Amino acid sequence: MITYSIIPKSQLEGALRLDAEYYQPEYLEVAKKLKKYEPLKKFVGDIIHPQEVKREYSESGYLFLLSQNLRENYLDFSDKFYIDDGTAKQISKNLLDEGDIVTVRTGSIGLSAVISGFREKVYASADVIVIKKPKIPPFYISTFLNSKYGKLYLNRIIYGALQPHITPKLLGEIPLPLPNEANVKEIHNLVGTALNNFQQSESLYSQAENLLLEKLGLKNFKIEDDLFYLVNLSEIKSSHRADAEYFQPKYEKIFDFIKSPIKKLGDIIKFLNHAKQPPYVDDGEIPIITQKHLGSAFLNLAAINEPDTKFTSADWLKKYPKYQLRSGDVLYYSVGAYIGKTNIVFENLQATAASFITIIRPIEEVNPVYLTVVLNSIIGQLQSEKWQSATAQQYIYPKDIKNFKIPILSKPTQQKIADLVQKSHKARSKAKEFLEQAKRKVEELIEKGE
Repeated sequence: MITYSIIPKSQLEGALRLDAEYYQPEYLEVAKKLKKYEPLKKFVGDIIHPQEVKREYSESGYLFLLSQNLRENYLDFSDKFYIDDGTAKQISKNLLDEGDIVTVRTGSIGLSAVISGFREKVYASADVIVIKKPKIPPFYISTFLNSKYGKLYLNRIIYGALQPHITPKLLGEIPLPLPNEANVKEIHNLVGTALNNFQQSESLYSQAENLLLEKLGLKNFKIEDDLFYLVNLSEIKSSHRADAEYFQPKYEKIFDFIKSPIKKLGDIIKFLNHAKQPPYVDDGEIPIITQKHLGSAFLNLAAINEPDTKFTSADWLKKYPKYQLRSGDVLYYSVGAYIGKTNIVFENLQATAASFITIIRPIEEVNPVYLTVVLNSIIGQLQSEKWQSATAQQYIYPKDIKNFKIPILSKPTQQKIADLVQKSHKARSKAKEFLEQAKRKVEELIEKGE
């Protein structure tokens, strides 16, 4: 169905905005609803675009916040990037303070979160815009920006052809609905409760990891690179690898500490293969899970609703039913910078995965949640390093993933670890429910005109 707007010449907002996109009916409706409110800039100290710096990451140092770390009203540092002291000094003005609001500058416009509860220093990248010193509860502002009204308004005013983006000046002009103090406080507290649940979720998952390492005798294991080592020619021939990194002794030393039985992953699976790449369909019904949908251990399903998510058709999935994701699937990221990241699927999804994600379905002897924890642990990390190949972009083939060594703890111990992860997932789901409540509350207040 074709939609259109008829705009009198007198209502055109100057020669800078004559594009039809700006006057879409849904944008006009939002602008009308928000017109009576004061601009955001009146409720904050400053709005800045952080200084750009050459991206040279360190293994440790200060946390560097990228746009990919932003979720709706919380920050996800399952992928951590660090900058060293020298870089931090170059961008000292990018240091984030408690209560600062960060929002995506380009891409998923409107995606916002608050800096809250960080014990370590966090520096912002130029991927985001920072709202400094809010004069009202910051979680209320971030919730509004994450709401459908905040996102639609910002998507209306972004500019740029190749890579549309928002600027501090434009962000400052967005009208901010400000209901009574009790409603603002309620929304702020809902987000605070959600963040407490996220912290509980992280703690429970950490307990699961610690229990795994404790039972395997790896609690105090430290990774050490050997400066030199000898390898027999027969090993090189049998492995079909000649790169020195592959033969680092550290990859095998870890198994000297493990007393439990160890099996190759290929011997304990019903199915292991990278997903079949589905065709992209503009009006498809089936979302395609990619790296952006993977979290530290659980899928980020909210990202499915973001505009850059690709879809395929239900007919394609019927043709290849084994690639439909199901509860209990273990998803292993097989390519690039995030190689080895592993998620467990708890949901029954009408979804499939992109070809660079490997789907693993273990046999009954191995709990899939337990397997996820193993692959995300130091055991899985080291083997991901060992088996990756190629030069331009690292990749691990399914045939090599099948060679991973998996320690097999007793079924009761596997279940204890899995129970902690399931509790972690429940706490995370509860946190997202609180965030949705806060967002709905903001939207309802705007619709009522309060």
